[in-house]
Amino acid sequence: MRILITGGAGFLGARLAREILKRGQLNGQSVSELVIADLFPAPADLLADPRVQGHAGPMLAQGDLFKSGFDGVFHLASAVSGECELDFDLGLRSNVDSSRLLLDSIRASGKASRLVFASSVAVFGPDSANPMPALVADTTLPTPQTSYGTHKLMIEYMVADYTRKGYIDGRAARLMTVAVRPGKPNGAASSFFSGIIREPLAGTATTCPVDATVSHPISSPGNTVHGLITVFEASREAFGGRMALNLPGLNVKVSDMLAALEKVAGPAVRSRVTFAKDERIAAIVDNWAKGCTFERAHALGLRADASYEAIIEQYIEDCKSRPGYPADALSGLK
Repeated sequence: MRILITGGAGFLGARLAREILKRGQLNGQSVSELVIADLFPAPADLLADPRVQGHAGPMLAQGDLFKSGFDGVFHLASAVSGECELDFDLGLRSNVDSSRLLLDSIRASGKASRLVFASSVAVFGPDSANPMPALVADTTLPTPQTSYGTHKLMIEYMVADYTRKGYIDGRAARLMTVAVRPGKPNGAASSFFSGIIREPLAGTATTCPVDATVSHPISSPGNTVHGLITVFEASREAFGGRMALNLPGLNVKVSDMLAALEKVAGPAVRSRVTFAKDERIAAIVDNWAKGCTFERAHALGLRADASYEAIIEQYIEDCKSRPGYPADALSGLK
């Protein structure tokens, strides 16, 4: 199989690439070539694998690559939520225009690739005509309240329609917020969900920009990658139609996350987190889903992480054993 990962140089894309290379196959077929397309070069360990080809540059300049024909595509490339709110045109170019180019290029290749689109729980939001339930389900009507969520929903519908026409075999999976991510904060409004765990473990004080009562669905990186691969390997019948499904998430409050941090790492580490409300971020988060259900993903055998303690423990283990994690990531545990 020839596989493409857009956004494959990023944290989640690189983890997905490493997992595919480790398995060596998808859906019972060997992966002979893995193409990573991103704005930046892929990590060195991936480029060192003879099965990997890296292509760095804007997606809008990579149409010829996308037309070259792929058996499978994981479309993860995206401008994140905070970026899209601050720069409307950047969001449209990076998300909507680039996705349209990708889909049209696959169509032009004449090869109906199996494609998994990484959508987001951000497609859900409150609206006076459509109150958001306490738990958003696969069948909840999306009414996004951010440009990022709007872009994700638009692409969900494009993937569904290109699938209806037979141009691709598309599946959209709504990712819950992925934590804990390594490295520095990015432009996502959700970045603090990782920061309130990552920074204290590294020995750094940090502030949480929202109230401790804020609830949100969270998924570990490992569980998220497992979900993406499972969605790719599912038959059309098992996936259950053309519309997007929710990947599993653990519904937790910020207070639960910090209690888990104290349980795993101790009170001294927990004490490095204080609260200082950021009205811009809090306003964005206030329009997000408080929790989710995931019946269709459950039918595929997918489950949420066992606990938030398990998510933190996965991060600690990843810091010790995986590439891309800073050497001082666990300095706060010493």
